[in-house]
Amino acid sequence: MPGNVFDQIFPLGEKNDAFAQYFTGQSYLAPLTSGSVPVMNVSFEPGCRNDWHIHHGTDGGGDQILLCTAGSGWYQAEGEAPISMEPGTAIRVPAGTKHWHGAKADAWFSHLAFITPGEGVGNEWLEPVTDEVYGRLPRNGANA
Repeated sequence: MPGNVFDQIFPLGEKNDAFAQYFTGQSYLAPLTSGSVPVMNVSFEPGCRNDWHIHHGTDGGGDQILLCTAGSGWYQAEGEAPISMEPGTAIRVPAGTKHWHGAKADAWFSHLAFITPGEGVGNEWLEPVTDEVYGRLPRNGANA
């Protein structure tokens, strides 16, 4: 655990061992709510990112909402420019969108994440974001 290395308003949580196979680097997971719309605080050590993935769902379900609460990170949908995420950034990822998100190379990053409820909600994990693709992103700051 990083101790006081990373200031944020929500708990860091435990090492995200259950999903470690879908991440490059170390992430942490803190469940904040349960029920029909569970909300998780996901924290990423510098350089950590998840693999490309798609959230599926119908009848309004499967959209992912990401709310950056601390640090600095990236969100990228396939075929689109990466978006810099800073505290206060909110992103809606429509169901069926191939995407990834994670920390910038030199910063911790934390976001709240939840999926809208509906029918057939599920997650499809795909290939990792390669070091080559990740390495082309700016190290600090603005959109690529």
